[in-house]
Amino acid sequence: MDTILIFERLDRLERLLTAHKEVLTFEETCDYTGISRSYLYKLTSAGNIPHSKPNGKLIFFEKKKLNDWLLQNGLLSPSYIENNNLADTSKNKSS
Repeated sequence: MDTILIFERLDRLERLLTAHKEVLTFEETCDYTGISRSYLYKLTSAGNIPHSKPNGKLIFFEKKKLNDWLLQNGLLSPSYIENNNLADTSKNKSS
């Protein structure tokens, strides 16, 4: 079997295993979010990302809190806003 194919399969398996975990390690969080190690260190040291350090050394991230953090400050597209405004307008007219 080709070495590249083996590495690709291993990578897929690792991603599948991470998908079912509720708590991620530092390295898993980097892979999950696409955030670089150095930037994640900056975020944790500044307290800008939810994390825990149960023994004062290793850093862990709860996936649910991480997802909430990643999706904060969401922006709506102009077409979404326009469609919702049109739907609201038609509801008000029918009332």
